[in-house]
Amino acid sequence: MTLSPARAGAVRHRVPVVAIVGGGASGTLTAVHLLRRATGSGVPLRVALIDRDGRHGMGQAYATTDPRHLLNAGAAAMSALADDPDHLRRWTGRAGLEAAGSTFIPRGEYGRYLRELLDDVAGRTLPGGRLARLTGTVTALNRPEPYGPVRAHLANGGRIDADAVVLATGNRPPAAGRVTAYGRRHIADPWAPGALAPIHDGAPVLILGTGLTMVDVAISVLGAHPDAVVYAVSRHGLLPRRHRCTPAPPVEAPVPEGELRLSGLLAAVRAAVTAAGGDWHGVVDALRPQVPSLWARLSVEDRRRFLTLVARYWEVHRHRIPPATADRIDAFRAAGRLRLLRGRLLSATPGPDEVTVRLDEGGGERELRVGWFVNGTGPAADVSGDPLLCGLITAGLARPDPLRLGLDADETGALLDGAGRPQEKIFALGPPLRGLRYETTAIPEIRAQAAALAPHVLHAVAATPVPAQVRPAARTPATLHDGFPVTGSRATAG
Repeated sequence: MTLSPARAGAVRHRVPVVAIVGGGASGTLTAVHLLRRATGSGVPLRVALIDRDGRHGMGQAYATTDPRHLLNAGAAAMSALADDPDHLRRWTGRAGLEAAGSTFIPRGEYGRYLRELLDDVAGRTLPGGRLARLTGTVTALNRPEPYGPVRAHLANGGRIDADAVVLATGNRPPAAGRVTAYGRRHIADPWAPGALAPIHDGAPVLILGTGLTMVDVAISVLGAHPDAVVYAVSRHGLLPRRHRCTPAPPVEAPVPEGELRLSGLLAAVRAAVTAAGGDWHGVVDALRPQVPSLWARLSVEDRRRFLTLVARYWEVHRHRIPPATADRIDAFRAAGRLRLLRGRLLSATPGPDEVTVRLDEGGGERELRVGWFVNGTGPAADVSGDPLLCGLITAGLARPDPLRLGLDADETGALLDGAGRPQEKIFALGPPLRGLRYETTAIPEIRAQAAALAPHVLHAVAATPVPAQVRPAARTPATLHDGFPVTGSRATAG
């Protein structure tokens, strides 16, 4: 392809654009590491951080305003920068928060930490570099020209053209399952902005699920009204375990070398717990960084078996809650205000001011009349519920992982297209890669992925031969927002 002198000059002086789909923790860490890497390499870069709800730097996890919602890990483990493990603790000192290694700060404060870090990194970009925070829902991606940009289409009809796109969409909303629309007293997604605000009348609440989502919802509901009662139901009736006040030292499990079977992995874990005198904390913590490699060594059949038989037990031990949170839950249970039920939802029938719920508790059925019904089952586990990801699969730009938990990708995070070939310009990290890595939803894993992904994205945009901004205006009309080719989106620039 031969460029005119004018277009060749535009290529030489053009600042590449990277669009990050998702502005929560995954997207924020991606932007931070991309901009840090670009600045350190002397490369100006423009990053568009696109968030559906305008909660840039927070996402659903850290947008909470309830100070009783605490981080589920101590501050010492939650630095956004793996190469600076004390970064968060220095910030909490400046912010007037107590943050020893075992301190669990409010999640809203952690969201403030991420936003301030993003602002700081954005303020250090090289001339021509820029961060723009865009509010909108990306509905599709395509490449309209062979050498052209990746085009992100927005729900309001707008679009943004970029030299590379990173899917950092975070956790998906809870799956509907048997839960369909049950009227105004059904909360389908408790993490949607303002979703829990109506639950203030003291009427009994049933939460489907007994994991981390249930814990947060119960604390908010029961803390807001002294007479409220919460029922929490799940198949296993298991609560997340509590963190120890003093972390246990890691205990390595004797995992077999070579071919790995689920039975052998479980036997190794049991042996390590036995050797530790029955204390599982150090065993789980030592396994955590190994999970992606162990997961990759299991056959697809064994991974499915794990999801069916073992996953829930792993989750309650791996995703623990702070001691203060566990104390609140214990107190609510002792007072009879939080009641755990082991069973399965059969039906829910809405009424004017209540929902009638029928449960199968194994030994028989039970009927409850509650004022509110909350889907607290946690993030959906099947890619089929995500319109953007499904659209990419249908278009052949991506393919699902073998378990359909998310998307398939190579070791760098580049998506594999429908034929299994790595995409040159479209990447993913975090929860969309759960089927490949399994442990990929927490800050330590995501920050490592973001740091590892940054050089690959920068290489991809450096290899772009035709500038995203230079295109015939008559064919693709667009306006530039602070140098970004954007049409029709509501945006603020950072």
